[in-house]
Amino acid sequence: MVRVSSASAAEPSRPARVSGIDKIERRRVALAESALKTLGELGYARTSLREIANNSEFTHGVVHYYFRDKVDLISYCVRYYKTKCAQRYDEVVETAGSAEELAAGFLSKMAQTLVEETPMHRLWYDLRAQSMFEEQLRPDVAAIDQLLEEMIWRILTRYADLSGTEPAVDAPTAYALVDGLFEQAVVNYAADPAGARDLLTGRVEQVLPKLVYSA
Repeated sequence: MVRVSSASAAEPSRPARVSGIDKIERRRVALAESALKTLGELGYARTSLREIANNSEFTHGVVHYYFRDKVDLISYCVRYYKTKCAQRYDEVVETAGSAEELAAGFLSKMAQTLVEETPMHRLWYDLRAQSMFEEQLRPDVAAIDQLLEEMIWRILTRYADLSGTEPAVDAPTAYALVDGLFEQAVVNYAADPAGARDLLTGRVEQVLPKLVYSA
């Protein structure tokens, strides 16, 4: 009989170790989620790393350890949020069975995020405006704009496919039109929440069929 040593005997499987890089990214995500509320309330210019730390469970030293400065933190936060925001429309694209169903789902999601996450959208447009003056912001802003442009293009191309047509504009034009309407709604939301929401959905509902060729 062959004896199996304890060293070679089967051992219970152990959880895979989390790499140092993964741990750092997890903490950066946790810090971003904690910081977003403060950033949304105060905006870019009025927010500092210390202000963010004072409104979270993290110390100023911890925040500064994971982010080199305010620009680094805010860019990361907005990129993190907008990535999640763009992905929420994927379900609409994947499950819609008709052009009308896709349009309804898209409008519903837009209205929902406008109402529930207005501060985050204000922060994004604030950051994008600041990038005209701060070169350090431009790469992240360009990357976020590209992400959102691709999201709008997925919506439009699927809408065209379901309606048996083709897009009548290119991706940058489609994004500029839809994003412009959404930015207007974000600006108007503070004064007239219900009116801004209804005006947004009405305008996008009117514009969307015009972005494809007639069937």
